[in-house]
Amino acid sequence: MSTILVSGHQNPDTDSIISAISYANLLNSTGKEAKPVALGQPNEETAFALGYFGFEAPEVIREAREGDLLALVDHNEAQQSVPGREKATIISVIDHHRIANFETAEPLLYRAEPVGCSNTIIYKLYREAGVDIPKNIAGLMLSAIISDTLLLKSPTCTPEDEKALKALADIAGVDVQTYGLDLLKAGTNLAAKSNEDLLNMDAKSFPMGDKTVRIGQVNTVDTNEILARKDDLLRLMAETNGREGYDLFLLLATDILENDSLALVVGDGPEAVEAAFGEKIADQMVQLPGVVSRKKQVVPPLTKALEEA
Repeated sequence: MSTILVSGHQNPDTDSIISAISYANLLNSTGKEAKPVALGQPNEETAFALGYFGFEAPEVIREAREGDLLALVDHNEAQQSVPGREKATIISVIDHHRIANFETAEPLLYRAEPVGCSNTIIYKLYREAGVDIPKNIAGLMLSAIISDTLLLKSPTCTPEDEKALKALADIAGVDVQTYGLDLLKAGTNLAAKSNEDLLNMDAKSFPMGDKTVRIGQVNTVDTNEILARKDDLLRLMAETNGREGYDLFLLLATDILENDSLALVVGDGPEAVEAAFGEKIADQMVQLPGVVSRKKQVVPPLTKALEEA
C-alpha cells in the first residue's frame, strides 16, 4: 500500500499543518497508510500548539514525485500547493476556501464547506467515520479553529466552528479562552522576524482578472510594529513583484485585539483596491476597519474589483 502524503499549502499556517496531522491520523485510523507533511516550517503560533500538545513538526517536503499519492488539506489551488503535484495523484481534498485552478484526471473525495477552519470539517469526518479523536489530536484541532477564527471573533466563524471547538475542548480538557489567548499571542512576536519573514510567513498568490495578486498577512497586537518597518517592507514588496511576476502585493497587518487591519499596497491596481474596500490609499497604505479575514473579506471583493477594472 502506498503511503498517502497529507499536505497543506505553502507558507503553512496553524490550520494547514494541523489539518495534515489530524487528517492523516483519521486516514490511518480507517485502514489507510498516511503521513502528514508540510511545505515549510511552523510559525511561532503553530510551534506553540505543537509543543503544548506534545507533537513534533511534520517533515518538510520540497516537491511531489511521480507515483506519489496526495491528500490536500486547507487548500486546493495549484499555485498554493506542493511543486510537482501534477505528477502525483490527488486522492482527496479537505478545504474551506474558494475552488480555483483545480482539476484531476480521476474522481476523488472532495469535501469543501464554507466554515471558518478546515479542522471543523475534519472533526465532522471523524464523527461520520465513528472514530474517536485522541486527546492530544483534539487539542491540536481546537488550536487550528482558534487560529483561523481568531477565537471565534472572525466573520468566517460559523455555528459549526463553535460546536466543533466546544466538543474538542471537552475532549482535550482545555479552557478555550485562557489557552486561546496564549496561542494567538504566541504568533504576534514580530520583533525576531526579518522583513522577508513578515512578507512570506503567511502569504498566498491568487489569479484575479488578468493579474496575479500576492496577499500576505501577519497578526499583531500593535500595528506600530509594522509601521516602523513600512519603508523597508514596501521596497521589498516591489522587489518581490519584479522577481516573481506579481502584479499587485498586499500585506495585511491584523490587530487581533482590535479586530482591524491595515494593508501596505504595492503594484498595479491601487484603484481596484480602493474600490474593493471603499477606503482611500494614502502613502501606499490603507486602513481596513473590521477586516480580519483574507479569505472572506479581502479575496472576494478584490477579485470582483479587478475583474471589473
